[in-house]
Amino acid sequence: MEIKTDQKLLNKNVIRKRHSLYRGKVEVVPKCSVTSFNDFAVWYSPGVATVCEDIHKNPELVYEYTNKANSVAIISDGTRVLGLGNIGPLAGLPVMEGKSLLYKYLGGIDAYPICLDTNNEDEIVRTVQILQPSFGGINLEDIEQPKCFPVLTKLTKVCKIPVWHDDQQGTAIVILAGLINALKVVNKNIKSIQVAIIGAGAANICISKLLLMYGVNPAKMIVVDSKGILNKNRTDLQLYPEKQLLAMQTNFDNINGGIKEAMINSDVVIALSSPGPNIINKNWICNMATNPIIFACANPVPEIWPWQAKESGAVVVATGRSDFNNQINNSLGFPGVFRGVLDVRASSITDNMCISAAIELSSCIKNTQLHPNKILPTMDDWYIYPKIAAAVGLSAIKEKVADNILSYEEIFNNAKLIIQRSRAITKTMIERGYIKKVERNKI
Repeated sequence: MEIKTDQKLLNKNVIRKRHSLYRGKVEVVPKCSVTSFNDFAVWYSPGVATVCEDIHKNPELVYEYTNKANSVAIISDGTRVLGLGNIGPLAGLPVMEGKSLLYKYLGGIDAYPICLDTNNEDEIVRTVQILQPSFGGINLEDIEQPKCFPVLTKLTKVCKIPVWHDDQQGTAIVILAGLINALKVVNKNIKSIQVAIIGAGAANICISKLLLMYGVNPAKMIVVDSKGILNKNRTDLQLYPEKQLLAMQTNFDNINGGIKEAMINSDVVIALSSPGPNIINKNWICNMATNPIIFACANPVPEIWPWQAKESGAVVVATGRSDFNNQINNSLGFPGVFRGVLDVRASSITDNMCISAAIELSSCIKNTQLHPNKILPTMDDWYIYPKIAAAVGLSAIKEKVADNILSYEEIFNNAKLIIQRSRAITKTMIERGYIKKVERNKI
């Protein structure tokens, strides 16, 4: 089923009224039985002392006695929020709450928005480090580059729980999944294609890394930033080690120029750069290889309108928007990834785990169902999340970063039950009036 956004819901006054009505999108509710005040003697003092003493003797029991195993902290400094840029932690809070809602509804995960009033790299790292006893995982969100790279690297080293940057790894997973299926549509092999990467921000740098690991020929990968194609002659990359490394690893012919030159003979364009619509000229698509693929994923306006790309010969076109076909949406990935990570108690999220997630996501559409306008499932296809969870959990076990050794079926069935429960609770609360239902033709 293709999800199309109701444009009436995007009216700014409607949006303001909805947010004001609920005063936020998530809340904390009990998950234990409370039938009388005597129950608090078990859940709190004096009874709680028993499990505290047990955990003190055996720290692993925290996963059995508390909600740590199902808790994720969403950490942001508000420096690169959606398409809004550096709007700060307060203005970024509604986005992090929205992320929490997606975690709960799609993955059955309790995620807590934590917006930090600091832009200092070391302070962010230290804050997350000392918060980790309360959580089973960390989701870094909307942190500007280049700071986001060392923050992720440092936290991965110092934390005993998995740390993930959704703007990097989450985006890369969904892009790779979409590309796997788009190549099936045009009958091309990933090892033989030329790929133009438009934009060299956090997302595309991670995407480039994952594509290379999956099999894209580095000689035929051409990355473009705001100053032109990354190549070995660029002397302005010293302050950007990630870009400099890509310049050394890719573009073996040392091609110069900009977006136009990068697209010549390319089979695929993956663009996450500046909002369009004129970042990519439709005439440049004519210089690409036959049956070209265009992923124009800038928000809120793609680098080129999908119909313009199609008119110029693109066979598969994807964007970041829900009102066009083939939405590249991180929400297809992270709820399932973290469901699997939490359920096997993984200590990290490896590149191979990300590739496993992408392969599983791509497999959620059978080859007979693939179409130029349908290369990925949608969020409404809820079954994808337990499947991704099982694939990621099994990969974590194979990578030897998991403490809880389970079978594919055990991870899948557990994830399915938790996700179904979360959706059912929301439905029940709406039906009983604990969550106020708003009609579509009203606020």
